[in-house]
Amino acid sequence: MASKSNFTPEEWSRLVASPVVAGMAITAADPGGLWSLLQESMSSGWALLEAKQDAQATPLVKAVADDITNTDTRNAVRESFQSQFKGSQFADIKTKAVAELHSVSGLLDAKAPEDAAAFKAWLWSVARKSAEAGKEGGFLGFGGVAVSDAEKATLEEIATALGNPAGTGAGLAET
Repeated sequence: MASKSNFTPEEWSRLVASPVVAGMAITAADPGGLWSLLQESMSSGWALLEAKQDAQATPLVKAVADDITNTDTRNAVRESFQSQFKGSQFADIKTKAVAELHSVSGLLDAKAPEDAAAFKAWLWSVARKSAEAGKEGGFLGFGGVAVSDAEKATLEEIATALGNPAGTGAGLAET
């Protein structure tokens, strides 16, 4: 089983940031209103909290979820975000986020092959939950669709970037 010691500090901060990056890709794909934006943004935080409490979560997922509470790790993640996404428009953020998830996928394959598939499936589920968190096209949460076409397309891009982990495409909310 892989752990923090399998990765360099820079690689580890990228791994810890990856659930937030997955949510960012979805949010940037179809930036709805303020309420939708807040719901989607908060969903990756909830996913980390759920992973900490989930007895079925893999040790690597738990380690990532636990380490985000470390101040040094949060600072490294913040610096990574600023260097990658500062000054970017929504379309650029989505493209950069999907590219980062592809890089994280390769990192997992190289450094944690026995844990890679489960971690990638978890990342995809974080993105899916983010897509389902806020309705698009409605007003203050009323009306609209659960997952927009742009979000569905981005979920497909994320699945491809992650090497189509198990569970991708399953259980997507209907519009």
